[in-house]
Amino acid sequence: MEKQSIFRIIFGLAVVVGMYTIPGIAGAHCDTLDGPVVMTAKAALGKGDITPVLKWVKKEDEKEIRDQFDKTLAVRKQSKEARELADMYFFETLVRIHRAGEGAPYTGLKAAGVVEPSIAAADKALESGSADSLVKMVTAAAAKGIRERFAHAAETKKHADHGVEYGRKFVAAYVEFTHYVERLHMDAERPSGHGKAEPAGHIH
Repeated sequence: MEKQSIFRIIFGLAVVVGMYTIPGIAGAHCDTLDGPVVMTAKAALGKGDITPVLKWVKKEDEKEIRDQFDKTLAVRKQSKEARELADMYFFETLVRIHRAGEGAPYTGLKAAGVVEPSIAAADKALESGSADSLVKMVTAAAAKGIRERFAHAAETKKHADHGVEYGRKFVAAYVEFTHYVERLHMDAERPSGHGKAEPAGHIH
């Protein structure tokens, strides 16, 4: 029963991580220069067709993006320097509006190559058409985290009644262990969302 419960937790985490890390879902991914939003914008500017970009913004923000896109195309014709500046401004505008539409703050464009391994793995899963490697990676990390915290809590519990300090060490380990498992389970149960506030965890 214990093994089944742990498996449900880590498998649920894998599913949730998959939902949170596909392009456009992960906040840490959509604001990078090599993220899907900017890469789509680069391709659109190169072809002079805004259509692929529009999926990244809400309908009510479409006009602003269209106007900025047209202005960017006009400025790009002036010089290489003008093109680079205009492109960057368009990228910033697009990402800012995209994140605002999802209720997430905009803190500027991030450098290329700063994507978390889990996000890169999620992208790779989508490209390959299989989530097997992603699930394996995430479940392994979750299982390791559970086992390490469980082992520490179990060990300190053996000495919890040997004195106040021993008891405090157990409580600290217990809180860390239970909060970790709780976070995994809450993430697995929580509906997919981008930029939404995190629910408060249980406080011991």
